[in-house]
Amino acid sequence: MPPSSTVEAPLRASATAARPSASAAETTAPYTLPDLVCFAHLHWDFVWQRPQHLLSRFAQHGRVFYVEDAFYHNDDLIEPHVEIKERDNGVKVVVVHLPQRLRADEAAADQAQFEVLSHYFNEQGVREYIFWYYTPMALGKSRQFTPKLTVYDCMDELAAFKFAPPELKKREQELFTKADLVFTGGHTLYESKREQHPDAHPFPSSIDKAHFGQARGPLAEPADQAGIAHPRIGFFGVVDERLDIELLRELSQAHPEWQFVIIGPVVKIDPAILPRTANVHYLGGKDYKELPAYLKGWDVATLLFADNESTKFISPTKTPEYLAAGNPVVSTPIRDVVRPYGDLNLVQIADNAADFGKAITKALTQREDADWRKRTDDYLATISWDQTWQQMVDLMQARLTAKTPDAATTTQAHEPLMAPKVSEVTLPPVS
Repeated sequence: MPPSSTVEAPLRASATAARPSASAAETTAPYTLPDLVCFAHLHWDFVWQRPQHLLSRFAQHGRVFYVEDAFYHNDDLIEPHVEIKERDNGVKVVVVHLPQRLRADEAAADQAQFEVLSHYFNEQGVREYIFWYYTPMALGKSRQFTPKLTVYDCMDELAAFKFAPPELKKREQELFTKADLVFTGGHTLYESKREQHPDAHPFPSSIDKAHFGQARGPLAEPADQAGIAHPRIGFFGVVDERLDIELLRELSQAHPEWQFVIIGPVVKIDPAILPRTANVHYLGGKDYKELPAYLKGWDVATLLFADNESTKFISPTKTPEYLAAGNPVVSTPIRDVVRPYGDLNLVQIADNAADFGKAITKALTQREDADWRKRTDDYLATISWDQTWQQMVDLMQARLTAKTPDAATTTQAHEPLMAPKVSEVTLPPVS
C-alpha cells in the first residue's frame, strides 16, 4: 500500500503550527558538524519551544532530521513507511507510520522503525551523524545505529510527568551510558543529572528577545482578546498537570475585577476540571508568531504552576519571554524561577492565593518602575538562544575532536546505512 497522506493522520498536526522568528538565523559563527538526527517525544508542530529554538539554528548550518514518535494507523492495511515534512529553516520532520498490529509488540515496532529509518537515512546519504535525544524511550528504535556523537538534551524530568512510561527511568540510565554530553533545561535539573553523568552542563531556558520585544511596540489587538476587559492577568503554555488549577480558581473567585486570559492547548487533563468563572477566558493554542500581540494586551503575566513532581525540575521558557515583552511577572516558587529571577527581584514569588493576589496588585503598578525595567533589560541582555546554541556547538566540537576514530563504531563513506532485514514487515520504497 502506498504511503498515506497527512490527511489520514489529523491528530498529529497542530492547527497552530509555530514559526521561528528572523533571529533564528542571526548567529553567523562558522562551524562544522555531521548531520544531526534528533529523537523527540514532542511534535514539531505542537508548541514552539526549546527543541525548535535550538534545532532551527542547527539547520542554518547543516542537515537536521527531527524524528517524532511513530504514528499508528487504526488498521493493518498500511505497511511501515516514512513520512517527511519539510519545515522552516530546512528541518526535515520524520514520522514512521506503522500498522495497528505492531502497537502491542514494542520490540517489533522498534525494529520496524529502525529498518524504516535506516532505509531512509541510506537514501539520504547520511553517513556521519550526531544523535540528539529528548526522550530516552527512542533508544528502542535507535540503539543499533552508530553515531559519531550522542547528546542527551534533558529539557524536563520526563519520569515525573503524567502517563510517563514505567520503563523510562531504566532507558534513561542506558542513555547516560551512551551519551557523550548531557545538557539540562535548567539548574535544578542539572543538580540531579550531574550525579548521573560526568559531562553534564546546565542550559536554562533562554529568550528570543527580538521576537517577544515586539510586544513593546505597536501591534494590533487579536480579535479574540480585544473584547476582554482590563486588568488582564495572562498565562500562556500547555495546560496540563503542571497548571495549579485550584490557584487559578481561587484567584478568579477572589478577584472578579480581574480578567484571566489562558492561552495554550489543554492536554492530559479533563477540561471539565478547569475553573469556568465568567472572568476566566480560555483562548486555546496560538501560533508562536502571534504571542507578542497577546502579551502586549496583558497587564500582568503569570506562571501558575502547581507544586508537584512534574514541576520540581522545570525551567519555564516563558519567564524571560514575559519579561522581554515588558510584562511584570508573578510566579509560584518554581526553583528555576526563584533562582535567578526572584532573587534578583525581577519576578515576584508567591506560594498561596492570598499572597499571589497581593503580588498581582503590586505588579499592576510595576510598569511605571523605571529601576525594575532597567534591571530586567540588563539581565535579559546576558542571555539568548543564539548564545545557548553556540555554547552547545563549542562543547560538541570539542568532544568530536577529542574522540579517537574507531573503525568498529565509525560509519565510513562507503558503508551502507541500510539495516539488515530481520522483522516481519515489508518496507516499500521511500517516497
